[in-house]
Amino acid sequence: MHTPSLQDTTAPDGVCYGCGPRNAHGLHIQSRWDEDGVHIVAEHLPEAQYCGWPDLVYGGLIAMLVDCHSNWTAMAYHYRAEQREPGVLPRIDCVTGNLGIKFIKPTPMGVPLTLRARVEGEVGRKSRVVCEVYADGVLTAMGDSIFVRVDTGQLANAAHGRQT
Repeated sequence: MHTPSLQDTTAPDGVCYGCGPRNAHGLHIQSRWDEDGVHIVAEHLPEAQYCGWPDLVYGGLIAMLVDCHSNWTAMAYHYRAEQREPGVLPRIDCVTGNLGIKFIKPTPMGVPLTLRARVEGEVGRKSRVVCEVYADGVLTAMGDSIFVRVDTGQLANAAHGRQT
């Protein structure tokens, strides 16, 4: 039996297309600490509409999976650095500062994808996350990205030009 996901524990009201539990049309990625205590892991089986070339996963879906899962990895590491359980208030949020994806091999459709991510270096306001994507045990893509800790309320206000 799996432990509750970081998304369900920390942001049960989340509406992100990739990982939000409340997005009726979303992918509902579920990220959890691996038993090794170092990695955050998730699995995802792409549905037929996420096909790129025949029988291959669309690269944009892989980028979205890496983005969401890596972001949750950064947030989980922040909670751990503060010796708090995910979901304990105040909530920790991060956003993508830079998303880097390297496609290593074609990713086949019809195979569960495993994402394994970890923070490289110190956890700070900006954290580097490395995320590996495996299809049936074969490394097919790798993310090397930066995530920034933010106040999402201030971020939304700034995006809409609202004064705070």
